Amino acid sequence: MKIIVLGAGLVGGPMAADLAKNKEFEVSAVDRDPAALKKIPGNLGITCIEKDLSKPEIVKEVVKDCDFVISAVPGFLGYQTLKAVIEAKKNVVDIAFMPEDPSDLDSIAYDNNVTAIVDAGVAPGMSNILMGYAHHQLDKTTDAIIYVGGLPEQRTWPWEYKAVFSPIDVVEEYTRDARFIVNGEIVVKPALSEPELVELPELGTLEAFLSDGLRSLIYTIGATNLKEKTLRYPGHVDKIKVLKASGFLSKDPIQVNNQTIRPIDFTTNLLFKSWQLNEKEHDFTVMKMEVTGIKDQKKLRFTFDMFDRYDVANETHSMARTTGFTTTSIVRLLKRGIFKEKGLIFPEFLGMDENFVLALIDELKLKNIHYRMKVEEIQD
Repeated sequence: MKIIVLGAGLVGGPMAADLAKNKEFEVSAVDRDPAALKKIPGNLGITCIEKDLSKPEIVKEVVKDCDFVISAVPGFLGYQTLKAVIEAKKNVVDIAFMPEDPSDLDSIAYDNNVTAIVDAGVAPGMSNILMGYAHHQLDKTTDAIIYVGGLPEQRTWPWEYKAVFSPIDVVEEYTRDARFIVNGEIVVKPALSEPELVELPELGTLEAFLSDGLRSLIYTIGATNLKEKTLRYPGHVDKIKVLKASGFLSKDPIQVNNQTIRPIDFTTNLLFKSWQLNEKEHDFTVMKMEVTGIKDQKKLRFTFDMFDRYDVANETHSMARTTGFTTTSIVRLLKRGIFKEKGLIFPEFLGMDENFVLALIDELKLKNIHYRMKVEEIQD
C-alpha cells in the first residue's frame, strides 16, 4: 500500500516514520522545506519529495500514484489541499485543522467514492472519538467538558509555552471566537474567556480557558452543555490578553515606515523563535474529559484521561506522538477494513462504532499512549 504524507514538520515527519516501520506500507513524504525532509530518518526507505503544496494542481500530481493520503499541511492550506486530494479520488485522513468548515466537501467525497476523515489528531481527534463513544452509549448526553493541552516540561520565561505546530495555527486558538453549548444553545465568547485553575494529579495546577476546539461536536452530539478548554501554565492567559488588547494580534493592515503589514504576521514571526519546540526538548500532553448523561433512566458519567511525555528512546515529541499516532492508527484500522463509510467523516462518527474505538485504543497502547476510561453512576 502506497501512503503519502503531505507536510513533513514536527508531526508529519514522525507519522511518515511510524508508517514506514510497517513493511506493508510504501511511504512518501512531501514538503517544500528541504530541512524538514532531511530530518526524516534515512534508514526507513521513505521517499522524500520537495514540492510546494500551496498549489492544488501540485497536490493532485504528487498523490496520483498513491493509495492513501495523510494531510498535515498548515491550517491555512488545509481546505484547498483536502479538496484537491478528494478530487484526485484518494482516501485521506486530515490533521490540518483548517479554519473553514469542510462539510461542503461531503458530497464531493461521496461522489468520488472517497473516505475523508478530518480533524484526526488528539484534540480535535481523539477527544471527538471518545465523545462520540460516550454519546453513543447514552440515551441522552447532558453535560460534557474537555480539558486538553500540550506544554514543554521546562517552563522558560516569558511564555512558558512551546508548540509543534506553526505559530499562526497556535495563534488561531487565541484569536478565533470560542463556540460552545449552554442549555442547548450555541454561545460565542472571545477565546481566553472563563479562565480557571485546574488541578491535575501528574502536573499540579494549570490554567484553562475557552477555545474554539469543539468544531463539529457543536452540531453532531446534541449535548445540553458542552465546552472545550485549552490548558497552559498559570499566567499565560494574561500575557496573551496583553498582546490582543495592544493590537499585536490584529489582522487589520497598518503602515510602518511606508510599508503595509498585518500586526498578527509581525507578531507570529517574532513568536516563532520563542514558541518553536526544539529537537529533543521534552514536552507532555494531557487530556481530561467528562461526559455525563442518561442511560435507562440512570445518570452516568464517563471520564477519560490521558497523560503522555516525550519519548526519549525514539526522540519524539509527545504532541507529535499523540496527534500523529492517532492518525497513523486510524490509517491502519482503515486498511483492515474496520471502517468503510464514504464521504466526509468527522471523528466522533468513528467513536460511535465501539469496535473501532476499542481497536484504536489498543493500537495507541502499542505506542505507549494510554487512554483510561471510567464509567460510574451518579446519585442525584
